[in-house]
Amino acid sequence: MFRKILIANRGEIAVRVIRTCKELGVRTVAVYSPADANALHVELADESYTLSGIRSYLDIEEIITVAKRAQAEAVHPGYGFLSEDPDFVRACEANGLVFIGPSSRTVEMVGNKINARRAAVAAGVPVVPGSSGATSLTRDEMLRLAEELGYPVIVKAAGGGGGRGMRLARDAEELTESLVVASREAAVSFDDATVFLEKYLLSPRHVEVQILADQYGNVVHLGERDCSIQRRHQKLIEEAPCPVVTDSVREAMGATAVRVARAVGYVGAGTVECLMNPDGTYYFMEMNARIQVEHPVTEMITGLDIVKEQLRVASGEPLGYDQSDISLNGWAIECRLNAEDPYRNFLPAPGTITEYHQPGGPGVRIDCAAYAGCAISPHYDSMFGKLISWGRNRGEAIQRMRRALDEIVIEGIKTTLPFHRWALNHPLFCRGEVSTSFLDQHWPNGTIEKSA
Repeated sequence: MFRKILIANRGEIAVRVIRTCKELGVRTVAVYSPADANALHVELADESYTLSGIRSYLDIEEIITVAKRAQAEAVHPGYGFLSEDPDFVRACEANGLVFIGPSSRTVEMVGNKINARRAAVAAGVPVVPGSSGATSLTRDEMLRLAEELGYPVIVKAAGGGGGRGMRLARDAEELTESLVVASREAAVSFDDATVFLEKYLLSPRHVEVQILADQYGNVVHLGERDCSIQRRHQKLIEEAPCPVVTDSVREAMGATAVRVARAVGYVGAGTVECLMNPDGTYYFMEMNARIQVEHPVTEMITGLDIVKEQLRVASGEPLGYDQSDISLNGWAIECRLNAEDPYRNFLPAPGTITEYHQPGGPGVRIDCAAYAGCAISPHYDSMFGKLISWGRNRGEAIQRMRRALDEIVIEGIKTTLPFHRWALNHPLFCRGEVSTSFLDQHWPNGTIEKSA
């Protein structure tokens, strides 16, 4: 196991990694921008180094310099920022630092959605109908392809994630505009303007499978998560397992995810994301070469610490178990805590938290970087924490989440808590009858009356 690692991230994921490292006796090095001088991850780490500016979490050279100065052996990228940047992985490799994740070759392959689609097709995995790439297609060719696929279609950035560089098009006029806007957003967000087309599936579920793989060819899946409740392609509520996935479908989806992981030579923790139709058919969408925000729900039903597994695998240890050793126990739900106003179309609402009380009790977990007096910066993602519940069954998990949502107190800023309280009591959610259109259909434009 490593002696010391640097965490190239901030917020709740940095805190999450630090906690596991403490259990393993691994020393941690935090980095922070001037805006994060009083952040919780800075306080909890064994060593902390300031970075030069607001955008310095994306400064590869500066982070590598700090890692070498601190004599770290490895770098944990968390999610977002540089976590899926092959240049960062290559820089770690070139400087004798272990990147806690897949190789630069694999990150480059799956970090580009076009390449990932091609790998999935080569592995015999069904993909959403669409283009294989946009670099060789003119605007007119894209328009013709859209006619062949049938509207609506979705324009997607080849790189990155988090819903950026994605635009829905319902007709040719909207597609022409969407190609320009999505490409521009992709260039700004990911330094890559490449986009491609997919058929837009109406009201599917967003279902993803967690995988773990070691350096010796062992790959397992840890079941699936349902991430269908989203706004602007960004997830708000996740649960594991998926309410409509049967044992046979779970086995098939898991085998699909393992096949994709093997096809790209994956090592570490990763996620294979799929879209599922109401009839149970599903399509590969993309693979995330990093830990996911929603990993706690999988941890709660498997008993595995996924961050610990990342560290073990990266340090050269084998998994030490196979698929027959993985069992799912109970149900887990996660609500993302974002500094956003759900009554104003989830407009970001940064500010200072004046009062903070976190819930507790059986089956309740909170992964959070907040405290009374901390500032939620406008410079970074609005998510500052996650509230997770576990129950012996879905009904108990829902009841515990309702209790936790009633108990939690966050004052001084607008948060997504009112939306979560509403959603956890909505009849469709309670019956497990949700899709990616749930928010648009039932919380229209974020302007539902506050009394609802």
